[in-house]
Amino acid sequence: MTETHDPVARAAALLKEHRESIDRLDAILVFTLAERFKHTQAVGVLKAHHDLPPSDPAREEKQIARLQDLAEKADLDPDFAKKFLNFVIQEVIKHHEQHQS
Repeated sequence: MTETHDPVARAAALLKEHRESIDRLDAILVFTLAERFKHTQAVGVLKAHHDLPPSDPAREEKQIARLQDLAEKADLDPDFAKKFLNFVIQEVIKHHEQHQS
């Protein structure tokens, strides 16, 4: 990065760096979610094949607690982490129910 003494130019350069990092992280999130859903789709097929229920409340509860703990360690709001995981879990259950049909 080029050194500058102009505060507006420096702010613009920092903003650009932050946005580039955010864009890279967004891509990582999307690819990570895609990989996660590939595995949960396979779980859904397996559950349907063996007539298992589409949801597993005990596992979901453990996962939420685990994610909240990870969130605290990562200095992320645990309530946000819980809401996010609940959203993902609901999508997974919806996919599993589709396999049951």
